[in-house]
Amino acid sequence: MDTPRETMDKVIPKKKGLQKKHIGYIAIGLAIIVLIYMAFFADRTSTYKVEKDKLIIETVTEDQFNDYITVPGTVEPISTIFLDAQEGGRVEEKIVEEGSMVKKGEVILRLSNPDLYLNILNSEGDLAYKENLLRNTQIAMEQDKLQIKRDLVTIGYDIERKVRNFHQNEILIKDNLISKEEYIRSKEDMEMAIQSKKLYIERETQDSIFRSVNVETMKNDLINMRKNLALVKDRVKNLNVTAPVDGQLGLLTPEIGQNINRGENMGQINVLTSYKVTAQIDEHYIDRVRTQLNATLDRQGSKFDLTVRRVFPEVRNGTFKIEMIFRDSMPDNIRTGQTYYISLQLGQPKRSVLVPIGGFFQETGGQWIFVLDPTESFATKRNISIGRKNPKYYEVLEGLKPGEKVIVSGYETFGKNEKLILKKSK
Repeated sequence: MDTPRETMDKVIPKKKGLQKKHIGYIAIGLAIIVLIYMAFFADRTSTYKVEKDKLIIETVTEDQFNDYITVPGTVEPISTIFLDAQEGGRVEEKIVEEGSMVKKGEVILRLSNPDLYLNILNSEGDLAYKENLLRNTQIAMEQDKLQIKRDLVTIGYDIERKVRNFHQNEILIKDNLISKEEYIRSKEDMEMAIQSKKLYIERETQDSIFRSVNVETMKNDLINMRKNLALVKDRVKNLNVTAPVDGQLGLLTPEIGQNINRGENMGQINVLTSYKVTAQIDEHYIDRVRTQLNATLDRQGSKFDLTVRRVFPEVRNGTFKIEMIFRDSMPDNIRTGQTYYISLQLGQPKRSVLVPIGGFFQETGGQWIFVLDPTESFATKRNISIGRKNPKYYEVLEGLKPGEKVIVSGYETFGKNEKLILKKSK
């Protein structure tokens, strides 16, 4: 009985070496380590491989930033005088053709207007009638004056007789040689004659004032009629359309036989004593462009200075218009219609960090850019801030340092990747 118990209590020796269960534990541990590394230490930045030779890479610099824009400008005459018809009529003759040089007062067109000549005849007839009427009135006044003098002489003699008769009756009544009635009647006749003379003189004074006023009115009417006739005759002179200034006839629209209405535009004269340059500027700059800004025009290596004279406030098709004039000299043989590229200075020069103009701005809006690693084997996305720009450079306010290299070509194919692996072309 003792023998079997001894057999069952026999100690089994442990196996030495790597067993299967150990392999599972090791695999689980390695998996945990890989997960921790991926979670806390691995670079999860999205990358994109791109051929370096196909990129435009520029170096960030620090230099003077010139705040200007380049715009195409068109040469125009310093001023344009419009030819408007001062009098309507039918075009009878074109004396000067478009493009010809004209002097002030030179006849350009001849018009005809029969109604205007009829107005002159009517005005002259009315004037002659008024002049005759005034003349007749003045003659009548002189005749009235003579008649008044006769009447006053007659009245005077009548008064003298009645006064004399009264004085005689006054003596006779004392001796009772006449009746009292006859005496009273002679006294009344005398007083009535004296009173009638006063009334006659008063009436003639009033009539004289009225006739004088009437004559003055007629004289004023004649003056106005003469002025009106002179104006009508001047209108006839306006049928000859003349040049108001020296210059070049730039446009002449009427044709022979055409009826022109009063006030209608017939053409223009370009004053060529000087020139101006007009330009259309993007509305983005409308708050920065003002009068007195300086600009330069480059022609065959020579620079000419201009000044902004006028800024038009209207914005059309995304642009607004400005006018510039030359400050000193002008290019030789300058012609109306020529186009030059103008550098318009918007602000004072300033030393700044600069990045060359490139297509990256269309994708980033100037908010970020790809910056190359010093090894130039990859480029990473970096936030930046861009201020002003000119035709060559952007002004960098923050985010870049001089000497760093950046990708300025377009970013259309990079997607949303934040890191570019730069590889050489095969």
